[in-house]
Amino acid sequence: MTINNVNYIIYNDIKCKSERLVLVAKTVAEYGNDSIEKLEGPDRVRKRPAVIFGSDGIDGCEHSVFEIISNSIDEAREGFGNKITVTYFSDGSIEVEDHGRGAPVDFNNKQQCYNWELLYCEMYAGGKYNTNDGTNYEYSVGLNGLGLCSTQYTAEYMDVEIKRDGFKYNLHFEHGYNIGGLKKEPYSGKDTGTKTRWKPDIDVFTDINIPPEYFTDILKRQAIVNNGLLFIFRQQQGSKFINTEFKYENGISDYVSEYVGDEALTSVRFFNTERKGRDRADKPEYKVKINVAMCFSNTRTLKEYYHNSSFLEYGGAPDKAVRNAFVYQIDNYIKQTNKYKSGESRITFADVEECLVLVTSSFSTITSYENQTKKAVTNKFIAEAMTDFLRHQLEVYFIENKAEADKIADQVLINKRSRERSEKERINIKKTLSGGNSMMDRVQKFVDCRSKDVSERELYIVEGDSALGSCKLARDAAFQAIMPVRGKILNCLKAEYDKIFKSEIITDLLKVLGCGVEVKSKSNKGLSNFDIDNLRWNKIIICTDADVDGFHIRSLIITMIYRLVPTLITEGKVFIAETPLYEINTKKKTYFAYDENEKTDILKMIGDEKYSLQRSKGLGENQPDMMNLTTMNPLTRRLIKILPEEAEMTSSMFDLLLGDNLQGRKEYISENGHLYIDSTDLS
Repeated sequence: MTINNVNYIIYNDIKCKSERLVLVAKTVAEYGNDSIEKLEGPDRVRKRPAVIFGSDGIDGCEHSVFEIISNSIDEAREGFGNKITVTYFSDGSIEVEDHGRGAPVDFNNKQQCYNWELLYCEMYAGGKYNTNDGTNYEYSVGLNGLGLCSTQYTAEYMDVEIKRDGFKYNLHFEHGYNIGGLKKEPYSGKDTGTKTRWKPDIDVFTDINIPPEYFTDILKRQAIVNNGLLFIFRQQQGSKFINTEFKYENGISDYVSEYVGDEALTSVRFFNTERKGRDRADKPEYKVKINVAMCFSNTRTLKEYYHNSSFLEYGGAPDKAVRNAFVYQIDNYIKQTNKYKSGESRITFADVEECLVLVTSSFSTITSYENQTKKAVTNKFIAEAMTDFLRHQLEVYFIENKAEADKIADQVLINKRSRERSEKERINIKKTLSGGNSMMDRVQKFVDCRSKDVSERELYIVEGDSALGSCKLARDAAFQAIMPVRGKILNCLKAEYDKIFKSEIITDLLKVLGCGVEVKSKSNKGLSNFDIDNLRWNKIIICTDADVDGFHIRSLIITMIYRLVPTLITEGKVFIAETPLYEINTKKKTYFAYDENEKTDILKMIGDEKYSLQRSKGLGENQPDMMNLTTMNPLTRRLIKILPEEAEMTSSMFDLLLGDNLQGRKEYISENGHLYIDSTDLS
């Protein structure tokens, strides 16, 4: 509000019991002609690093590093130098050394200033603006004349050593400003190149702790698309340096072969071409080089795009071309060979990419990126040229290699039909499991609790109707609900999903849980309908008899949860309620033993005192007060939390005892059968 032309902000004083107004003056600055200002020098980047690097966090810091590396790559691609060394020091500083021509830093008569001033202290200055003329840096990574200067501006310090033209040059910068000018001395060595060491400034970026994995990842990617160029990564650890080298003699072809290994469905193919064109009739013509390495696999999938050495995280033009060409040509082949069933829907790119291993590396003399971070290419002609080229190459490939074409078509159709089946199952599951409390109320014999607070609600999954009766009487109805399991549930370890979700017992349990299902299967990866936020319970407690049948039912329930909703286990939501195996009564006290060892210990403690010993006949035989004391009262019960390792062990044991490994089962019974002889029912 405004009082006497002064703006005030109104706050509620939460420290006071009664609400009162606190007036705080807020000065309103006038927005006039003198309000406009311009950033100068290093502040152009230091105050707004995200404008150049896409972020002021670790991503932006990492991109500033790549700007220096890219300059060295451009030199090597022009034929100057075949090795680039990147060193990551323990103090967080970085050094990039190449063996190119060395950056020109001496006096520039044309510009009437030193070249080092242009390169390191001026935005939009460099030698890569005329790439389409066929002179320097025809296919360069850097284009805009921003990266080198911007990285220098955002560095705590930067030291540069340049060897060229028989001289050695040195420059030193601090916080974006040069200190000491250009130092020049004669140099008799034959080697040339540029060595740059700098440390990103924590005052500019919110985080400068670049993980070593960034360097290994970026250098490997650059080795992939720069045939025969050696990249060395040196990481300082104490007084030593750990070296990692990356080199692909045949570039993307070697990479695809390495990636797919022995799991290829078809042979690795390499296609390349060079085209000329323009993005618009009134725009200049430019050159595009296209390299593609690909194969198909029913176990591996990969799709990576590079342009002028930059990894295109979002693809852009190359991605559009690949989607168009592969779907078009494979669909045509399926039609021509009558592989579609009558009335069957056509394939999509999702079906193709599930078995496609593909890397493209393209270059152009004119490039339009989405932004300075170079994560997507937007050139219209690049998309058109790549689409046309890939369509033609695939058509020829299918004609000349019918056996491989048939493998590709068949695998794509398998992917499509699996996807469609999965989607149908997902929809059916959603229908089966949908509904709120009204659906829960319709679950047979389910007994809900009164509380709606999920943080205190507990679900007891019990064995049969008799256990339902005793647990219902023993529970605290405010927060404990009961769900009886009618007999032994389906073994979910081996069963197909369509069979699992036809089981009324399982679907009823899932309805009561309320969180849906998650299915970890390649062929059913779209099936998941899981959302833990929809879980209706804080604890899910499995409560079965302390006998062989009870243990079996318990294991089946754990296996079901492990396969259909494993997150409930990893989040610590699933428990086992221990039920006593023996009730031991003396004149003064009643004891409960949960296993043979506890029974032995109790009898030793009782000594000569008279007692009666009764073995538990099942939950249904227990009195409500005993059930409450031993199994349901949070103060006296024993709960065992199911951990992921235990669920995996249960699953593995089921796989061994009920799966297809007959020999393994025989060996296990032979070695361990004697341990279970006492539990065998011989009646």
